Amino acid sequence: MELIRKPLVLALALLLLPAAVSATTTLRYTDHEPLGAMRTRFIHNVFFPAIEKESQGRLKIEEHWGGELSTGYDALRTVREGKTADIGIVVPEYAAKELPLHQIFKSFPVGPSGDKQIAFFRRVFTEIPAFPAELEKAGVVNIFSATGYPVAFFSTHPLKNLEDIKGTTWRSASFWHQDFLRNAGALPVTMPWGPQTVEAFKTGTLDGIMVNVDSGYDLKIQKMAPEVLVSKELWLGHVYLLVMNQKVWNGLAEEDKAAISRAAEIAYKTAGTVMDSSFEPQLDALRKDGANVRVLRHSEVAHWQQVTRYQDAQAQWVKQQEALDNKGAGPVMEKVSAIMADAMKPD
Repeated sequence: MELIRKPLVLALALLLLPAAVSATTTLRYTDHEPLGAMRTRFIHNVFFPAIEKESQGRLKIEEHWGGELSTGYDALRTVREGKTADIGIVVPEYAAKELPLHQIFKSFPVGPSGDKQIAFFRRVFTEIPAFPAELEKAGVVNIFSATGYPVAFFSTHPLKNLEDIKGTTWRSASFWHQDFLRNAGALPVTMPWGPQTVEAFKTGTLDGIMVNVDSGYDLKIQKMAPEVLVSKELWLGHVYLLVMNQKVWNGLAEEDKAAISRAAEIAYKTAGTVMDSSFEPQLDALRKDGANVRVLRHSEVAHWQQVTRYQDAQAQWVKQQEALDNKGAGPVMEKVSAIMADAMKPD
């Protein structure tokens, strides 16, 4: 009987082995932007294939682009709930209530680009525990931080320099940028991004818009506001957090968590270079579409940094957060500012 049982047990184990080896976990991904721009192509072409390769096929990504599963404004809730998506892009600006400390990134008018920008965000998330803790409280885990192009100023009328925005009406979704515009003498307004923005230009309600250069291009703002001022030094601070549902992350095998971390390392190594090499082609695309694009001189960017009075805006924000019992706002702002100062030191 024992001789018969052993072959049966061995045969059963052999039958089960292929299924165990080939078992895959499919992660549903949501992104509010369509696949096609620099950031989305990088995630699709570099990061996701790296996850599948590093996990030896155990992890697969089911991609959903262009708001198919969730809008950008609902992305944090969608991933946290985990009903329709396991991972997705969260823009901190769209979740200011849940992620107050993440709003700090946009409080700087000038900052690093390319590899230095990648290094800045990696230092912040590694050296300041308050940021991953804030995400944990929101029910998600950050697995990759994607970034975007610098800020551009799209205007309906010619701009000799940024001082020409005085007395004109400008749109920005960021409360920081609205402060910058106001301190520079412009009238800042906010409105939903999309058809309403386009209509505001058509009716003459808007004179200009302060937005990352690629978003302006995607919405064809250059058709209505063809005068464009831009610089790699104009900091957007618009980090795109690629987060995973916390329960899904905790349920992954350690080897799969390690595979995702290795994939992120692979992606970070080339992200800055891709960003830098894509910048000029983006400006060329604007020019081909009829825009008059001028890259600001360093002295002009330095003047913009001065007139924004961004440090006053930061101090006011810290007071507001402390009044809301967010006692960590001040120390975190100081730490982020110190890392930014290091990032801006010349090589």
